[in-house]
Amino acid sequence: MTRTHRLFQMMTALRRLPAPVRAQQLADELEVSVRTVYRDIDALRSLGAVIDGEAGFGYTLIEDAALPPLGFEDDELEALVLGLRNVTVIGDPALAAAARTALAKLTARVPPRQGHRLQHAILDARRFDPPAPPRINVAELRAATWAEETVSFSYVDAAGAASVREVDPLGLVYMQDTSMLLAWCHLRQDFRAFRLDRMDDLRSTGKSFRPRRVPMLRDYTARLRAEARARVPDHS
Repeated sequence: MTRTHRLFQMMTALRRLPAPVRAQQLADELEVSVRTVYRDIDALRSLGAVIDGEAGFGYTLIEDAALPPLGFEDDELEALVLGLRNVTVIGDPALAAAARTALAKLTARVPPRQGHRLQHAILDARRFDPPAPPRINVAELRAATWAEETVSFSYVDAAGAASVREVDPLGLVYMQDTSMLLAWCHLRQDFRAFRLDRMDDLRSTGKSFRPRRVPMLRDYTARLRAEARARVPDHS
């Protein structure tokens, strides 16, 4: 491991590990001596990193807008490229455009060798049989979900029955053949999943269900996992 690579790894460890991070933790993480950790901390400080703490007490990386962006490993870049290209395929128009912009920014800001790898990436994402596009503005639905605002919409289920629903939106799930809204349905007084391509006339009600979204989503996903396990036959 080169010294430059080790310094990047130390920055990553300082961001990831609970602060304050003791020198011995960093030494174990990077497989170096504690003395090397002390020297590398001094080197990072000389390069502009704002690191609070000292030997014996641990270190805390103070986020600073003046710091240069962290470098990426080649595999990390490929993971980002694959994820962003997948979003351009499955995301709503606003999200797909944001993914393309993010990929362009990423390509422009990494070292030339890695920029070449991004421009000629070997990984890609495709949907050869995409689902029907949603009729609602999914960006508005995402905004309402983040704002924890109840929404209403008209819905047609698999049997063709139409209804008007008022729900607390909890999260969106993008799958191979469809995209779903996970929500608490006021009509059914239970969790429900709604296909985006069967929704229409999306409106915000202005009602807030803050701060219940995260625990509600956790409960719903736990139920979905339990139901999935129950469907798996036991061959023991």
